[in-house]
Amino acid sequence: MFDGLKDKLSSFREDAAEEVEQKADAAAEEGADADAAEPAETDSADAGDAADAAESADAADAGVDTDADDGEGPTAGRFKRAKAYATGKVIIEEEDLEEPLRELELALLSSDVEMSVADRILDSVGERMIGETRAQVQTTDRLVTEALHDALLEVISVGQFDFERRVAEADKPVAVVFTGVNGVGKTTTIAKLSRWLEERGYSSVLANGDTYRAGANEQIREHADALDRKLIAHDQGGDPAAVLYDAVEYADANDIDVVLGDTAGRLHTSNDLMAQLEKIDRVVDPDMTLFVDEAVAGQDAVHRAQEFDDAAAVDGSVLTKADADSSGGAAISIAYVTGKPILFLGVGQGYEDLRLFDPEELVDSLLGEE
Repeated sequence: MFDGLKDKLSSFREDAAEEVEQKADAAAEEGADADAAEPAETDSADAGDAADAAESADAADAGVDTDADDGEGPTAGRFKRAKAYATGKVIIEEEDLEEPLRELELALLSSDVEMSVADRILDSVGERMIGETRAQVQTTDRLVTEALHDALLEVISVGQFDFERRVAEADKPVAVVFTGVNGVGKTTTIAKLSRWLEERGYSSVLANGDTYRAGANEQIREHADALDRKLIAHDQGGDPAAVLYDAVEYADANDIDVVLGDTAGRLHTSNDLMAQLEKIDRVVDPDMTLFVDEAVAGQDAVHRAQEFDDAAAVDGSVLTKADADSSGGAAISIAYVTGKPILFLGVGQGYEDLRLFDPEELVDSLLGEE
């Protein structure tokens, strides 16, 4: 999963570490050359000092700044590096990371990471590394990895909450409505989540609010039968809000913990369908609305998540086909762009193939630290 992005992040780590090491070595050589060029102490040292003092005085009279290189001049950075290296330390400068960060930006964008998210990652890595001093016995690769880990985790974990705890603590029945465009796997995700809940001791009822698509009742009924779940459905063309309301009433009367409600696939530009979603919000007042899209859709999924959240606020996202996605752009970007977390990943065709999203686990996987 996300193998392409893993390879690109690995390349950045190697390139950044190599660049810093090369600059540190160059600074050490320059420092050694400077030491070798210093004259040996002689009895004429006092005379030399006097001459230097006189020269400085003359320069001062002439208006020349004799301290131009003290911390700010073109050679100051190199002397600072050499001095640090002589004491067993390496300083990471901005110039060390210019090319590696440029390559990282291209790697992120080519992996469908949204531009504002890529910018935040680059800024964060720079903030954590530039000016950092490490002992020579430490590895630069470790510093790069830690900076990248923190930067990725920052954008991926935005808005994260414990889905199971929210279900456990909410008044029953808990109504969860699924939305998104056609063909991204909403209905199958509902079935998978029903199994996931069952494994944790929660009962559920399925509700088909997709009353406009021919065959929608049959599709969700197949899942209900396979899972031995009650399905609440009306005839094609019925009111989706009425279906979901009836499902909540059934769950309440039969001590069912969770209502899982499907809705028609819609685009944010479809005014009628968005109005239906707004009506469901008014009539059912769901505890959670989850946006479903395919991980392989990349930036399209990110943009749609933003649009759906703007039209009818969602509480979190589910990414299907995550196992088939080598880019990882949607997984990296959606939470940061919407401010709402990714809650689950679909990683296969079976009912058991729904994985609770763990930002720390994903970052460790991307950096090969599993």
